Amino acid sequence: MLKTLAVFTLVLITVGARCQSMPCHNLTGLSLPNARVVLAQTVAAGTFRLPTSTEREVREGIPFRRLPAFCRVVLSLTPAQDSDIAIELWLPIHQWNGRLMGVGNGGFAGEIDYRGLATAVGLGYATAATNTGHQGSFTDAEWALGHPEKVIDFGYRAIHLMTTDSKTILKDFYAAAARYSYFESCSTGGRQALMEAQRFPADYNGILAGAPANNWTMLMTNAVVASQALSQTPASYISPAKLPAIHSAVLAACDAQDGVRDGILNDPRRCHFDPSVLLCRGHDNDQCLTQPQVTALRTIDSGLRDRDGHPIYPGYEPGGELGSDDGWAAWLLGPAPGNSLISRFGTRYFRDMVYSNPQWSPEPFNVTQALQDAEKKTGEILNATNPDLRQFADRGGKLILYHGWSDAAIPPVSTINYYNDVRRKMGSGRTDKFVRLYMAPGMQHCELGPGPNSFGQNGPSSASGAENARHDIRLALQAWVEDAVAPSSIIAAKYAGDAAGGKIVMTRPLCAYPLAARYNGTGDPDQASSFVCAPEP
Repeated sequence: MLKTLAVFTLVLITVGARCQSMPCHNLTGLSLPNARVVLAQTVAAGTFRLPTSTEREVREGIPFRRLPAFCRVVLSLTPAQDSDIAIELWLPIHQWNGRLMGVGNGGFAGEIDYRGLATAVGLGYATAATNTGHQGSFTDAEWALGHPEKVIDFGYRAIHLMTTDSKTILKDFYAAAARYSYFESCSTGGRQALMEAQRFPADYNGILAGAPANNWTMLMTNAVVASQALSQTPASYISPAKLPAIHSAVLAACDAQDGVRDGILNDPRRCHFDPSVLLCRGHDNDQCLTQPQVTALRTIDSGLRDRDGHPIYPGYEPGGELGSDDGWAAWLLGPAPGNSLISRFGTRYFRDMVYSNPQWSPEPFNVTQALQDAEKKTGEILNATNPDLRQFADRGGKLILYHGWSDAAIPPVSTINYYNDVRRKMGSGRTDKFVRLYMAPGMQHCELGPGPNSFGQNGPSSASGAENARHDIRLALQAWVEDAVAPSSIIAAKYAGDAAGGKIVMTRPLCAYPLAARYNGTGDPDQASSFVCAPEP
Protein backbone atom coordinates (compact mmCIF):
# COMPACT_ATOMS: atom_id res chain seq x y z
CA MET A 1 0.00 0.00 0.00
CA LEU A 2 2.79 2.44 0.92
CA LYS A 3 4.61 1.57 -2.30
CA THR A 4 1.45 2.29 -4.32
CA LEU A 5 0.98 5.61 -2.51
CA ALA A 6 4.59 6.57 -3.15
CA VAL A 7 4.28 5.78 -6.85
CA PHE A 8 1.03 7.76 -7.09
CA THR A 9 2.63 10.73 -5.31
CA LEU A 10 5.58 10.62 -7.69
CA VAL A 11 3.25 10.55 -10.69
CA LEU A 12 1.19 13.44 -9.30
CA ILE A 13 4.32 15.52 -8.67
CA THR A 14 5.62 14.71 -12.16
CA VAL A 15 2.32 15.68 -13.76
CA GLY A 16 2.16 18.83 -11.67
CA ALA A 17 5.67 19.79 -12.76
CA ARG A 18 4.64 19.62 -16.41
CA CYS A 19 1.38 21.51 -15.88
CA GLN A 20 0.78 24.37 -18.27
CA SER A 21 3.32 23.38 -20.91
CA MET A 22 1.95 26.26 -22.98
CA PRO A 23 0.39 29.57 -21.91
CA CYS A 24 -3.35 29.31 -21.49
CA HIS A 25 -4.11 32.07 -24.00
CA ASN A 26 -2.23 30.17 -26.72
CA LEU A 27 -5.07 27.64 -26.80
CA THR A 28 -7.13 30.12 -28.84
CA GLY A 29 -4.92 29.19 -31.80
CA LEU A 30 -5.86 25.51 -31.73
CA SER A 31 -7.47 24.09 -34.84
CA LEU A 32 -10.26 21.61 -34.14
CA PRO A 33 -12.79 20.13 -36.58
CA ASN A 34 -16.10 22.02 -36.45
CA ALA A 35 -14.98 23.80 -33.29
CA ARG A 36 -13.72 27.23 -32.32
CA VAL A 37 -11.96 28.28 -29.11
CA VAL A 38 -13.92 31.36 -28.08
CA LEU A 39 -11.96 32.10 -24.92
CA ALA A 40 -8.83 30.82 -23.22
CA GLN A 41 -7.77 32.71 -20.11
CA THR A 42 -6.04 32.03 -16.84
CA VAL A 43 -8.31 32.43 -13.81
CA ALA A 44 -6.39 33.24 -10.63
CA ALA A 45 -7.19 31.23 -7.51
CA GLY A 46 -10.46 32.29 -5.89
CA THR A 47 -11.37 34.90 -8.51
CA PHE A 48 -13.83 33.10 -10.81
CA ARG A 49 -17.24 34.71 -11.17
CA LEU A 50 -20.22 33.16 -12.90
CA PRO A 51 -21.09 34.53 -16.35
CA THR A 52 -24.60 34.92 -14.92
CA SER A 53 -25.65 34.61 -11.31
CA THR A 54 -28.74 32.63 -10.42
CA GLU A 55 -30.62 32.21 -7.17
CA ARG A 56 -29.98 28.46 -7.21
CA GLU A 57 -26.23 28.89 -7.54
CA VAL A 58 -26.14 31.45 -4.75
CA ARG A 59 -28.28 29.23 -2.51
CA GLU A 60 -26.08 26.19 -3.12
CA GLY A 61 -22.99 28.21 -2.27
CA ILE A 62 -20.77 26.89 -5.04
CA PRO A 63 -17.23 27.25 -3.65
CA PHE A 64 -15.76 29.51 -6.35
CA ARG A 65 -13.75 31.49 -3.81
CA ARG A 66 -11.90 28.32 -2.83
CA LEU A 67 -11.02 27.25 -6.36
CA PRO A 68 -7.39 26.86 -7.40
CA ALA A 69 -5.97 28.69 -10.40
CA PHE A 70 -7.10 27.19 -13.68
CA CYS A 71 -7.12 27.75 -17.41
CA ARG A 72 -10.70 28.37 -18.54
CA VAL A 73 -11.39 27.33 -22.13
CA VAL A 74 -14.73 28.13 -23.78
CA LEU A 75 -15.56 26.42 -27.06
CA SER A 76 -18.29 26.68 -29.67
CA LEU A 77 -19.00 23.52 -31.66
CA THR A 78 -20.93 23.27 -34.93
CA PRO A 79 -20.94 19.60 -35.98
CA ALA A 80 -24.12 20.25 -37.99
CA GLN A 81 -25.39 23.38 -39.72
CA ASP A 82 -27.99 23.92 -36.99
CA SER A 83 -25.64 23.11 -34.10
CA ASP A 84 -24.39 25.64 -31.57
CA ILE A 85 -22.84 23.68 -28.70
CA ALA A 86 -21.19 25.58 -25.86
CA ILE A 87 -18.48 23.77 -23.88
CA GLU A 88 -16.30 24.81 -20.97
CA LEU A 89 -13.06 23.02 -20.14
CA TRP A 90 -11.28 23.90 -16.90
CA LEU A 91 -7.60 22.91 -16.61
CA PRO A 92 -5.83 23.18 -13.24
CA ILE A 93 -2.66 25.25 -13.50
CA HIS A 94 -0.98 23.38 -10.64
CA GLN A 95 -1.38 19.89 -9.19
CA TRP A 96 -3.41 18.39 -11.98
CA ASN A 97 -4.21 14.84 -10.87
CA GLY A 98 -3.75 13.40 -14.35
CA ARG A 99 -7.46 12.72 -14.88
CA LEU A 100 -10.33 14.15 -16.94
CA MET A 101 -13.82 14.42 -15.42
CA GLY A 102 -16.82 14.85 -17.71
CA VAL A 103 -19.86 16.57 -16.16
CA GLY A 104 -23.45 16.03 -17.30
CA ASN A 105 -26.77 17.86 -17.16
CA GLY A 106 -30.25 17.75 -15.68
CA GLY A 107 -33.65 17.88 -17.36
CA PHE A 108 -33.56 19.27 -20.90
CA ALA A 109 -30.07 20.69 -20.17
CA GLY A 110 -29.52 24.18 -21.60
CA GLU A 111 -26.96 25.26 -19.00
CA ILE A 112 -23.32 24.65 -18.16
CA ASP A 113 -23.09 22.87 -14.81
CA TYR A 114 -20.71 25.25 -13.04
CA ARG A 115 -21.27 23.49 -9.74
CA GLY A 116 -19.95 20.26 -11.26
CA LEU A 117 -16.99 22.03 -12.85
CA ALA A 118 -16.10 23.75 -9.57
CA THR A 119 -16.29 20.52 -7.60
CA ALA A 120 -14.10 18.62 -10.07
CA VAL A 121 -11.41 21.26 -10.60
CA GLY A 122 -11.24 21.74 -6.83
CA LEU A 123 -10.30 18.07 -6.57
CA GLY A 124 -7.54 18.40 -9.16
CA TYR A 125 -9.36 17.11 -12.24
CA ALA A 126 -9.31 18.66 -15.66
CA THR A 127 -13.04 18.92 -16.22
CA ALA A 128 -15.54 19.67 -18.99
CA ALA A 129 -19.24 20.49 -19.23
CA THR A 130 -21.66 21.52 -21.98
CA ASN A 131 -25.10 23.05 -22.46
CA THR A 132 -25.69 20.27 -25.08
CA GLY A 133 -26.36 22.80 -27.83
CA HIS A 134 -28.98 25.22 -26.57
CA GLN A 135 -29.59 27.81 -23.90
CA GLY A 136 -32.55 27.66 -21.52
CA SER A 137 -33.91 26.34 -18.25
CA PHE A 138 -33.87 22.63 -17.45
CA THR A 139 -37.65 22.37 -18.02
CA ASP A 140 -37.60 24.17 -21.40
CA ALA A 141 -37.74 22.16 -24.65
CA GLU A 142 -39.02 24.85 -27.01
CA TRP A 143 -35.55 24.98 -28.58
CA ALA A 144 -36.29 21.56 -30.14
CA LEU A 145 -39.21 22.81 -32.26
CA GLY A 146 -38.13 22.40 -35.88
CA HIS A 147 -34.52 21.66 -34.91
CA PRO A 148 -33.85 17.91 -35.25
CA GLU A 149 -30.07 18.38 -35.21
CA LYS A 150 -30.31 20.09 -31.84
CA VAL A 151 -32.22 17.09 -30.51
CA ILE A 152 -29.32 14.88 -31.68
CA ASP A 153 -26.86 17.21 -29.94
CA PHE A 154 -28.91 16.91 -26.76
CA GLY A 155 -29.32 13.16 -27.18
CA TYR A 156 -25.68 12.14 -27.45
CA ARG A 157 -23.52 14.20 -29.80
CA ALA A 158 -22.64 17.12 -27.52
CA ILE A 159 -21.31 15.01 -24.64
CA HIS A 160 -19.22 12.84 -26.98
CA LEU A 161 -17.67 15.82 -28.79
CA MET A 162 -17.12 17.59 -25.47
CA THR A 163 -15.09 14.57 -24.40
CA THR A 164 -13.00 14.10 -27.54
CA ASP A 165 -12.21 17.81 -27.96
CA SER A 166 -11.36 18.16 -24.27
CA LYS A 167 -8.89 15.30 -24.53
CA THR A 168 -7.21 16.99 -27.51
CA ILE A 169 -6.93 20.39 -25.81
CA LEU A 170 -5.84 18.86 -22.52
CA LYS A 171 -3.01 16.97 -24.23
CA ASP A 172 -1.74 20.15 -25.89
CA PHE A 173 -1.94 22.16 -22.69
CA TYR A 174 -0.17 19.64 -20.46
CA ALA A 175 1.93 17.92 -23.16
CA ALA A 176 0.50 14.72 -21.71
CA ALA A 177 -2.71 12.80 -22.18
CA ALA A 178 -5.03 12.14 -19.28
CA ARG A 179 -4.11 8.85 -17.60
CA TYR A 180 -7.78 8.14 -16.85
CA SER A 181 -11.09 9.66 -17.89
CA TYR A 182 -14.28 9.62 -15.83
CA PHE A 183 -17.85 10.74 -16.31
CA GLU A 184 -20.28 11.21 -13.46
CA SER A 185 -23.74 12.74 -13.35
CA CYS A 186 -27.35 12.12 -12.36
CA SER A 187 -30.80 12.18 -13.96
CA THR A 188 -30.40 13.33 -17.57
CA GLY A 189 -26.71 13.13 -16.74
CA GLY A 190 -27.24 9.47 -15.82
CA ARG A 191 -28.78 8.94 -19.26
CA GLN A 192 -25.79 10.69 -20.82
CA ALA A 193 -23.50 8.44 -18.80
CA LEU A 194 -25.13 5.26 -20.10
CA MET A 195 -25.22 6.67 -23.63
CA GLU A 196 -21.44 7.09 -23.42
CA ALA A 197 -20.92 3.49 -22.27
CA GLN A 198 -23.22 2.17 -25.01
CA ARG A 199 -22.30 4.36 -28.00
CA PHE A 200 -18.81 5.60 -27.26
CA PRO A 201 -17.10 2.95 -25.10
CA ALA A 202 -13.63 4.45 -25.62
CA ASP A 203 -14.51 7.86 -24.17
CA TYR A 204 -14.27 7.00 -20.46
CA ASN A 205 -12.55 4.45 -18.22
CA GLY A 206 -15.07 4.85 -15.42
CA ILE A 207 -18.69 5.98 -15.45
CA LEU A 208 -20.91 6.90 -12.50
CA ALA A 209 -24.59 7.02 -13.53
CA GLY A 210 -27.10 8.26 -10.98
CA ALA A 211 -30.89 7.89 -11.34
CA PRO A 212 -30.55 7.61 -15.11
CA ALA A 213 -33.39 8.89 -17.28
CA ASN A 214 -32.21 6.33 -19.82
CA ASN A 215 -35.59 4.98 -20.97
CA TRP A 216 -36.59 8.47 -22.04
CA THR A 217 -39.61 7.67 -24.17
CA MET A 218 -41.17 5.47 -21.47
CA LEU A 219 -40.34 7.97 -18.72
CA MET A 220 -41.94 10.89 -20.56
CA THR A 221 -45.02 8.85 -21.50
CA ASN A 222 -45.40 7.77 -17.90
CA ALA A 223 -45.07 11.41 -16.85
CA VAL A 224 -48.07 12.38 -18.97
CA VAL A 225 -50.13 9.43 -17.72
CA ALA A 226 -49.36 10.19 -14.06
CA SER A 227 -50.13 13.88 -14.56
CA GLN A 228 -53.41 13.11 -16.30
CA ALA A 229 -54.43 10.77 -13.50
CA LEU A 230 -54.36 13.79 -11.20
CA SER A 231 -56.55 15.88 -13.50
CA GLN A 232 -58.95 13.19 -14.72
CA THR A 233 -61.74 14.94 -12.81
CA PRO A 234 -61.74 18.07 -10.64
CA ALA A 235 -61.78 15.73 -7.63
CA SER A 236 -58.76 13.69 -8.79
CA TYR A 237 -56.06 16.21 -7.93
CA ILE A 238 -54.20 15.48 -4.69
CA SER A 239 -53.12 18.62 -2.87
CA PRO A 240 -49.60 18.62 -1.34
CA ALA A 241 -51.39 19.31 1.96
CA LYS A 242 -52.47 15.65 1.94
CA LEU A 243 -48.93 14.26 1.62
CA PRO A 244 -48.21 14.06 5.38
CA ALA A 245 -51.29 11.87 5.84
CA ILE A 246 -50.32 9.65 2.91
CA HIS A 247 -46.74 9.36 4.14
CA SER A 248 -47.86 8.51 7.68
CA ALA A 249 -50.19 5.80 6.39
CA VAL A 250 -47.41 4.30 4.26
CA LEU A 251 -45.04 4.16 7.23
CA ALA A 252 -47.72 2.69 9.48
CA ALA A 253 -48.23 -0.10 6.96
CA CYS A 254 -44.63 -0.82 5.96
CA ASP A 255 -41.95 0.89 8.05
CA ALA A 256 -41.38 -2.08 10.37
CA GLN A 257 -40.96 -4.60 7.53
CA ASP A 258 -37.16 -4.21 7.54
CA GLY A 259 -36.86 -4.73 11.30
CA VAL A 260 -36.47 -1.12 12.40
CA ARG A 261 -38.92 1.79 12.58
CA ASP A 262 -36.91 4.69 11.25
CA GLY A 263 -39.13 6.44 8.71
CA ILE A 264 -37.30 4.71 5.84
CA LEU A 265 -38.46 1.88 3.60
CA ASN A 266 -35.48 -0.35 2.93
CA ASP A 267 -37.09 -1.82 -0.21
CA PRO A 268 -40.43 -0.17 -1.07
CA ARG A 269 -41.31 -3.01 -3.44
CA ARG A 270 -42.21 -5.03 -0.34
CA CYS A 271 -44.71 -2.36 0.72
CA HIS A 272 -48.13 -3.25 -0.65
CA PHE A 273 -49.81 -0.09 0.55
CA ASP A 274 -53.50 0.21 -0.23
CA PRO A 275 -54.47 3.90 -0.53
CA SER A 276 -58.11 3.04 0.05
CA VAL A 277 -57.33 2.93 3.82
CA LEU A 278 -57.38 6.73 3.57
CA LEU A 279 -60.76 6.91 1.86
CA CYS A 280 -62.80 9.77 3.31
CA ARG A 281 -65.66 8.54 5.48
CA GLY A 282 -67.19 11.97 5.76
CA HIS A 283 -66.33 15.33 4.25
CA ASP A 284 -63.12 15.78 2.28
CA ASN A 285 -60.14 17.01 4.34
CA ASP A 286 -56.34 16.83 4.44
CA GLN A 287 -56.36 13.59 6.44
CA CYS A 288 -58.19 11.51 3.82
CA LEU A 289 -58.53 10.83 0.09
CA THR A 290 -61.60 10.99 -2.11
CA GLN A 291 -62.32 7.97 -4.32
CA PRO A 292 -60.98 9.79 -7.44
CA GLN A 293 -57.80 10.59 -5.49
CA VAL A 294 -57.42 6.95 -4.47
CA THR A 295 -57.71 6.01 -8.14
CA ALA A 296 -55.12 8.63 -9.12
CA LEU A 297 -52.68 7.43 -6.48
CA ARG A 298 -53.01 3.85 -7.69
CA THR A 299 -52.22 4.98 -11.25
CA ILE A 300 -49.11 6.82 -10.06
CA ASP A 301 -47.96 3.72 -8.16
CA SER A 302 -48.66 1.22 -10.94
CA GLY A 303 -46.80 2.86 -13.83
CA LEU A 304 -47.40 2.23 -17.54
CA ARG A 305 -49.40 -0.71 -18.83
CA ASP A 306 -50.00 -1.94 -22.35
CA ARG A 307 -53.44 -2.31 -23.92
CA ASP A 308 -53.78 -5.75 -22.28
CA GLY A 309 -52.97 -4.40 -18.83
CA HIS A 310 -49.45 -5.80 -18.61
CA PRO A 311 -46.86 -3.55 -16.90
CA ILE A 312 -44.29 -2.08 -19.30
CA TYR A 313 -42.71 0.66 -17.16
CA PRO A 314 -42.61 0.96 -13.35
CA GLY A 315 -44.47 3.49 -11.27
CA TYR A 316 -43.31 5.55 -8.30
CA GLU A 317 -42.55 3.84 -5.01
CA PRO A 318 -44.18 4.65 -1.66
CA GLY A 319 -42.17 6.28 1.10
CA GLY A 320 -40.82 9.35 -0.71
CA GLU A 321 -43.86 11.57 -0.45
CA LEU A 322 -42.45 14.36 1.71
CA GLY A 323 -39.84 16.99 0.84
CA SER A 324 -40.51 20.39 -0.72
CA ASP A 325 -37.67 20.35 -3.27
CA ASP A 326 -37.39 16.72 -4.34
CA GLY A 327 -40.52 15.05 -2.99
CA TRP A 328 -43.94 14.48 -4.46
CA ALA A 329 -45.07 18.08 -3.95
CA ALA A 330 -42.71 19.41 -6.61
CA TRP A 331 -42.32 16.47 -8.96
CA LEU A 332 -45.68 14.70 -9.02
CA LEU A 333 -48.37 17.04 -7.68
CA GLY A 334 -47.35 20.63 -8.20
CA PRO A 335 -49.32 23.55 -6.75
CA ALA A 336 -52.24 22.84 -9.10
CA PRO A 337 -53.31 20.22 -11.68
CA GLY A 338 -50.89 20.14 -14.62
CA ASN A 339 -48.27 22.25 -12.83
CA SER A 340 -45.91 19.57 -11.55
CA LEU A 341 -42.40 19.07 -12.86
CA ILE A 342 -43.26 15.74 -14.49
CA SER A 343 -46.24 17.38 -16.19
CA ARG A 344 -43.98 20.05 -17.66
CA PHE A 345 -41.41 17.52 -18.82
CA GLY A 346 -43.93 15.13 -20.36
CA THR A 347 -45.99 17.77 -22.11
CA ARG A 348 -43.02 19.69 -23.47
CA TYR A 349 -41.29 16.53 -24.66
CA PHE A 350 -44.28 15.45 -26.76
CA ARG A 351 -45.14 18.99 -27.86
CA ASP A 352 -41.63 20.09 -28.87
CA MET A 353 -39.74 16.89 -29.71
CA VAL A 354 -42.24 14.25 -30.81
CA TYR A 355 -45.03 16.21 -32.54
CA SER A 356 -43.23 19.53 -33.19
CA ASN A 357 -46.50 21.31 -32.59
CA PRO A 358 -46.59 24.27 -30.18
CA GLN A 359 -50.38 23.85 -29.90
CA TRP A 360 -50.25 20.18 -28.92
CA SER A 361 -52.17 19.18 -25.80
CA PRO A 362 -52.06 15.85 -23.94
CA GLU A 363 -55.83 15.66 -23.86
CA PRO A 364 -56.88 13.21 -25.13
CA PHE A 365 -53.80 11.00 -24.74
CA ASN A 366 -53.68 7.56 -26.36
CA VAL A 367 -50.84 5.85 -24.54
CA THR A 368 -50.19 3.16 -27.16
CA GLN A 369 -50.13 5.61 -30.06
CA ALA A 370 -48.11 8.22 -28.19
CA LEU A 371 -45.48 5.69 -27.17
CA GLN A 372 -45.20 4.42 -30.75
CA ASP A 373 -44.81 7.99 -32.03
CA ALA A 374 -42.19 8.77 -29.38
CA GLU A 375 -40.15 5.66 -30.15
CA LYS A 376 -40.26 6.31 -33.89
CA LYS A 377 -39.29 10.00 -33.63
CA THR A 378 -36.75 10.03 -30.79
CA GLY A 379 -36.19 6.53 -29.43
CA GLU A 380 -32.92 5.94 -31.27
CA ILE A 381 -31.66 9.41 -30.35
CA LEU A 382 -32.65 9.69 -26.70
CA ASN A 383 -32.98 6.20 -25.24
CA ALA A 384 -29.90 4.70 -23.62
CA THR A 385 -31.33 1.24 -23.02
CA ASN A 386 -28.93 -1.02 -24.95
CA PRO A 387 -27.74 -3.71 -22.48
CA ASP A 388 -24.88 -4.83 -24.73
CA LEU A 389 -21.86 -3.27 -23.03
CA ARG A 390 -19.28 -5.71 -24.38
CA GLN A 391 -17.08 -3.06 -26.00
CA PHE A 392 -17.02 -0.97 -22.84
CA ALA A 393 -16.21 -4.03 -20.73
CA ASP A 394 -13.56 -5.28 -23.16
CA ARG A 395 -11.71 -1.97 -22.83
CA GLY A 396 -11.65 -2.39 -19.06
CA GLY A 397 -14.42 0.13 -18.39
CA LYS A 398 -16.22 0.15 -15.05
CA LEU A 399 -19.79 1.32 -14.47
CA ILE A 400 -21.48 2.15 -11.18
CA LEU A 401 -25.20 2.91 -11.07
CA TYR A 402 -27.09 4.35 -8.11
CA HIS A 403 -30.69 5.37 -7.50
CA GLY A 404 -32.67 6.63 -4.51
CA TRP A 405 -35.59 4.43 -3.49
CA SER A 406 -37.63 7.60 -2.71
CA ASP A 407 -37.10 9.22 -6.12
CA ALA A 408 -40.23 11.11 -7.19
CA ALA A 409 -38.78 12.12 -10.57
CA ILE A 410 -37.60 8.84 -12.11
CA PRO A 411 -39.05 5.52 -10.91
CA PRO A 412 -36.19 3.70 -9.16
CA VAL A 413 -37.16 0.26 -10.45
CA SER A 414 -36.35 1.48 -13.97
CA THR A 415 -32.65 1.41 -13.06
CA ILE A 416 -32.98 -2.07 -11.57
CA ASN A 417 -34.63 -3.16 -14.82
CA TYR A 418 -31.71 -1.88 -16.89
CA TYR A 419 -29.19 -3.53 -14.57
CA ASN A 420 -31.06 -6.83 -14.90
CA ASP A 421 -31.15 -6.41 -18.68
CA VAL A 422 -27.35 -6.11 -18.70
CA ARG A 423 -27.01 -9.23 -16.56
CA ARG A 424 -29.25 -11.18 -18.92
CA LYS A 425 -27.34 -9.95 -21.97
CA MET A 426 -23.81 -10.19 -20.60
CA GLY A 427 -24.20 -12.99 -18.07
CA SER A 428 -24.10 -12.48 -14.31
CA GLY A 429 -20.45 -13.46 -13.92
CA ARG A 430 -19.18 -11.08 -16.57
CA THR A 431 -21.46 -8.27 -15.43
CA ASP A 432 -20.15 -8.51 -11.87
CA LYS A 433 -16.66 -7.80 -13.18
CA PHE A 434 -17.52 -4.31 -14.40
CA VAL A 435 -20.97 -3.17 -13.15
CA ARG A 436 -22.35 -2.35 -9.70
CA LEU A 437 -25.76 -1.00 -8.68
CA TYR A 438 -26.49 0.73 -5.37
CA MET A 439 -30.04 1.48 -4.28
CA ALA A 440 -30.25 4.16 -1.57
CA PRO A 441 -33.20 3.78 0.87
CA GLY A 442 -34.84 7.10 1.70
CA MET A 443 -32.93 9.10 -0.91
CA GLN A 444 -34.92 11.23 -3.32
CA HIS A 445 -33.86 12.45 -6.77
CA CYS A 446 -30.05 12.28 -6.81
CA GLU A 447 -29.86 13.64 -3.24
CA LEU A 448 -31.93 14.74 -0.20
CA GLY A 449 -34.68 12.67 1.41
CA PRO A 450 -35.20 11.12 4.86
CA GLY A 451 -32.48 8.48 4.52
CA PRO A 452 -28.66 8.69 4.35
CA ASN A 453 -28.21 10.48 1.06
CA SER A 454 -24.60 11.66 0.92
CA PHE A 455 -21.94 9.24 -0.32
CA GLY A 456 -19.67 11.33 -2.53
CA GLN A 457 -22.06 11.55 -5.47
CA ASN A 458 -22.07 15.35 -5.28
CA GLY A 459 -18.51 15.83 -4.11
CA PRO A 460 -16.75 15.00 -0.86
CA SER A 461 -17.56 16.37 2.56
CA SER A 462 -14.58 17.21 4.71
CA ALA A 463 -16.74 16.96 7.83
CA SER A 464 -17.05 13.20 7.56
CA GLY A 465 -13.31 12.68 7.83
CA ALA A 466 -13.77 9.68 5.58
CA GLU A 467 -12.78 10.61 2.05
CA ASN A 468 -12.04 7.09 0.95
CA ALA A 469 -13.49 4.42 -1.31
CA ARG A 470 -15.66 3.03 1.49
CA HIS A 471 -17.50 6.34 1.98
CA ASP A 472 -17.15 8.01 -1.43
CA ILE A 473 -18.65 6.36 -4.51
CA ARG A 474 -16.46 8.43 -6.84
CA LEU A 475 -13.33 7.15 -5.12
CA ALA A 476 -14.75 3.62 -5.16
CA LEU A 477 -15.08 3.87 -8.94
CA GLN A 478 -11.59 5.28 -9.20
CA ALA A 479 -10.10 2.44 -7.11
CA TRP A 480 -11.93 -0.11 -9.27
CA VAL A 481 -10.59 1.39 -12.50
CA GLU A 482 -7.05 2.15 -11.41
CA ASP A 483 -6.28 -0.46 -8.76
CA ALA A 484 -8.68 -3.29 -9.69
CA VAL A 485 -10.28 -3.03 -6.24
CA ALA A 486 -13.93 -3.90 -6.78
CA PRO A 487 -16.33 -1.91 -4.57
CA SER A 488 -18.39 -3.65 -1.92
CA SER A 489 -20.69 -1.61 0.32
CA ILE A 490 -20.60 2.20 0.40
CA ILE A 491 -21.27 4.02 3.68
CA ALA A 492 -23.85 6.77 3.16
CA ALA A 493 -24.33 9.62 5.62
CA LYS A 494 -27.30 11.73 6.63
CA TYR A 495 -26.40 15.28 7.69
CA ALA A 496 -28.51 17.44 9.95
CA GLY A 497 -30.71 19.56 7.71
CA ASP A 498 -29.19 17.78 4.71
CA ALA A 499 -26.35 20.30 4.84
CA ALA A 500 -23.23 18.39 3.76
CA GLY A 501 -20.39 19.30 6.04
CA GLY A 502 -22.60 19.58 9.11
CA LYS A 503 -23.31 17.10 11.86
CA ILE A 504 -23.78 13.48 10.78
CA VAL A 505 -26.98 12.11 12.31
CA MET A 506 -27.13 8.72 10.60
CA THR A 507 -24.96 6.36 8.57
CA ARG A 508 -25.95 3.22 6.72
CA PRO A 509 -24.33 0.90 4.19
CA LEU A 510 -25.46 0.95 0.59
CA CYS A 511 -25.14 -2.62 -0.60
CA ALA A 512 -24.31 -3.90 -4.07
CA TYR A 513 -27.66 -4.93 -5.52
CA PRO A 514 -29.38 -7.36 -5.10
CA LEU A 515 -28.05 -7.31 -1.52
CA ALA A 516 -29.63 -4.85 0.92
CA ALA A 517 -28.74 -3.53 4.37
CA ARG A 518 -30.29 -5.71 7.10
CA TYR A 519 -30.53 -4.55 10.71
CA ASN A 520 -28.81 -6.83 13.24
CA GLY A 521 -31.64 -6.33 15.74
CA THR A 522 -29.59 -4.96 18.65
CA GLY A 523 -27.31 -2.13 17.56
CA ASP A 524 -27.89 1.58 17.18
CA PRO A 525 -30.08 1.90 14.04
CA ASP A 526 -28.40 5.22 13.26
CA GLN A 527 -25.01 3.54 12.85
CA ALA A 528 -23.87 1.66 9.75
CA SER A 529 -22.14 -0.91 11.96
CA SER A 530 -25.59 -2.18 13.04
CA PHE A 531 -26.35 -3.41 9.52
CA VAL A 532 -25.01 -6.14 7.25
CA CYS A 533 -25.44 -6.61 3.52
CA ALA A 534 -27.61 -9.64 2.91
CA PRO A 535 -30.26 -10.89 0.47
CA GLU A 536 -33.75 -9.51 1.04
CA PRO A 537 -35.91 -12.11 2.82
